[in-house]
Amino acid sequence: MNIEPLNIPEVLRITPPKFGDSRGFFSETWNSAKLAAQGFKAQFVQDNQSLSTQAGTIRGLHCQVAPSVQGKLVRVIKGAIWDVAVDIRAGSPTYGQYAATKLSAENWAQLWIPGGFLHGFCTLVPDTEVIYKVTADYDRDAERAVIWNDPSLALPWPVEPGQEVLSDKDKTLPRLADCAPWFSYP
Repeated sequence: MNIEPLNIPEVLRITPPKFGDSRGFFSETWNSAKLAAQGFKAQFVQDNQSLSTQAGTIRGLHCQVAPSVQGKLVRVIKGAIWDVAVDIRAGSPTYGQYAATKLSAENWAQLWIPGGFLHGFCTLVPDTEVIYKVTADYDRDAERAVIWNDPSLALPWPVEPGQEVLSDKDKTLPRLADCAPWFSYP
């Protein structure tokens, strides 16, 4: 497994090896022992999957707070996304900054978003399927979110303005500046 820290060192791009032959391919997409040997020790409790039928679908920016803080390991099994993590740990030297990467079925990369970060993605092609492992169960009471186009974050979403596809919930979220601090930097 290749582990590559992005511009925010806690956000990791993980690419598992893929072995192909005339039948197709095989890949060990998660191996706790091999990753722990490289310093990655997340314990996952739930797997989630989403299908977005339209390109330009934005899901995010979401997180969960204590007692149900979630880390997420995200990968694409069909299609492609622009995946983003925003540091919202009060006192962090990278507070309000983001790390992003393209994930696709072709590049086979995964993104690790630790607790203390907002997470969101934008689909780049129709019929994109995303699966992700999480370190805590879904907890509606712990769910928090920030508006996807918060001007203070200035995220370069890869969709033309007015062409984004959003859930009703994601259309009316607060800006980060209007939220109480949810996380502290260690």
